[in-house]
Amino acid sequence: MSQAYSQAVKTAQDYYNSDDADNFYFHIWGGQDIHIGSYTSADEDIATASGRTVSNMAGRLHNVDAGTRVIDIGAGYGGAARWLAHTYLCHVSCLNLSEAQNTRNRVLTDAEGLTDLIDVIDGSFEEIPFPDGQFDIAWSQDAILHSGHRGKVLAEVDRVLKPGGEFIFTDPMQADDCPEGVLQPVLDRIHLQTLGSFAFYREQARQLGWEEVGITDFTPQLVTHYGRVRQELAQRRKDLSGKVSDAYIDRMIAGLGHWIDAGDSGYLAWGILHFRKPA
Repeated sequence: MSQAYSQAVKTAQDYYNSDDADNFYFHIWGGQDIHIGSYTSADEDIATASGRTVSNMAGRLHNVDAGTRVIDIGAGYGGAARWLAHTYLCHVSCLNLSEAQNTRNRVLTDAEGLTDLIDVIDGSFEEIPFPDGQFDIAWSQDAILHSGHRGKVLAEVDRVLKPGGEFIFTDPMQADDCPEGVLQPVLDRIHLQTLGSFAFYREQARQLGWEEVGITDFTPQLVTHYGRVRQELAQRRKDLSGKVSDAYIDRMIAGLGHWIDAGDSGYLAWGILHFRKPA
């Protein structure tokens, strides 16, 4: 890994490559989509709610067709890429730092016959391994929080987008008015020092000269999702025997509780952020 990558990215890579994390996210968090879902009820299936987030985001994009080139930064298991490729026949490059997740992505993509439309690249969004102006759309779901240099990530997105290109993403964030110090239990679990915020991303976009297409606050969905994952993990604990260690499950149940508590206290935020690079 390049020395230019932040320690936060290296830490995230090691974490997501672990057998415990890989099996937890694949079997509990939603399988193909390992991001925050959009729920119609508090007990809805996680995978269904996660898929709804993908379709909600995609519905905000403009002029997506077979000629569109998309990059998904922090692509996880590639569920969004496969949905986009199936729906629009567009080409998607999945950039992701976890080789374990990328291996699953390639297997799932091959099984769906989409290898001609989807590339899976090992790498970090802090140094996107593509030339300037390659993509019509940049996409990301709940990944940028893992960067130690989030402004650099957005600058890299700006670099690889074509003029007029769109960037749509979600990210677990702190509330704009979050008091100092209250998120330490959350930050400790994910080995981070800070989180982004709506205000932070708006300011970064302003500095890059991006147009704000739309920002929608869906913060209650974050609390619902973490509660749902925690419930599912507790209920299916026995099913994970031999796949996920008891120590990891205990830490995850406690960590998810910190996210839920912080969300209930109004300290967290989540939503869909959509910007356009000037033409």
